[in-house]
Amino acid sequence: MSAIFPDPAHDHRKCASTAVLAAERHCKAKGLRLSSMRRSVLETLAESHTPLGAYDILDRLAGEAGRPAPISVYRALSFLTQEGLAHRIESLNAYVACAERHGEAQPLVFLICERCRQVGEATAADLDIRIDAVARAAGFQPHRAAIEIFGICEHCAAEAA
Repeated sequence: MSAIFPDPAHDHRKCASTAVLAAERHCKAKGLRLSSMRRSVLETLAESHTPLGAYDILDRLAGEAGRPAPISVYRALSFLTQEGLAHRIESLNAYVACAERHGEAQPLVFLICERCRQVGEATAADLDIRIDAVARAAGFQPHRAAIEIFGICEHCAAEAA
């Protein structure tokens, strides 16, 4: 498994271009359109590594042409989350770009740093967490699953030591 938290000094623009390329391939394979607004919202999320609310995204997208309409950002977020290109962090009512492609049926684990606000992403299987087995044992049929764990990331912990 790759590092869950990227080095804080890495090139965020590279993350954005990698995310957009992956989204373009995904959309092309499914016959979907990655509109300019969807692309802009994904780039904004991927450059951040911290969860952003819709109005945070609106503020970052505001330029000389003015601020986009909130509904356009919400529609882009809906598309991106539906396609697994971004994720909603429920407890924060905010969004992050998907760090890597994983199966839709994989329960996700979000590790949220309380100091730097970075969000690490892994599948439950990567962390050897058996959410699916617990659900099946209870006769429960999950449609999606995510765990949000708050704490301190490895980079912040190293700084504090």
